[in-house]
Amino acid sequence: MFQIGDKIISSELLDEQFCCHLESCHGNCCVFGDSGAPLEDGETEYLEKYYHRIRKYITEPGRRAIEEQGTWIDDHDGDRVTPLIDDKECAYAYFEDGIAFCGIEKAWEMGEISFRKPLSCHLYPIRVSKVGQMTALNYHRWPICDSARSFGKKNGLPVFRFLKDALIRAYGQEFYDEVEKVYQEWKKR
Repeated sequence: MFQIGDKIISSELLDEQFCCHLESCHGNCCVFGDSGAPLEDGETEYLEKYYHRIRKYITEPGRRAIEEQGTWIDDHDGDRVTPLIDDKECAYAYFEDGIAFCGIEKAWEMGEISFRKPLSCHLYPIRVSKVGQMTALNYHRWPICDSARSFGKKNGLPVFRFLKDALIRAYGQEFYDEVEKVYQEWKKR
């Protein structure tokens, strides 16, 4: 582990390799799990405000789930998350050629909204938690991402580099540059 400012970062973000391979995993991170995508403060309000722009990019069952449950819910742990369809896929998911994609991100790609997708999704496989006054960034291993680990190894792509855009979105360019410096020093050892 290493520290940058108030962030404690797992060294696995440097030495593990990862690169999503949708042709292999089919976007199963949007389909499986025990609750929806965790939402940050402000993301719930954004979904409420702009759902009318997102809804055309999700499935009919997704729209029904959101109309019944709301644009977000509190899960069994009391965390704010996206609703699910029949305890399976995220209500904001849609499918093309058997691959799950994010309807929120599609609305962003189409220029309908300025919010790309929940930060927890954008940062995956990093999971963020609070440790006192510090923020911990840890690598999460999920068997459905085995192909992403293999593809990352094939491409020599460390987790943090795969998540460059997400890390910059979350913590800024300066933070990302510091992680890159730590990585360069780590590689020399």
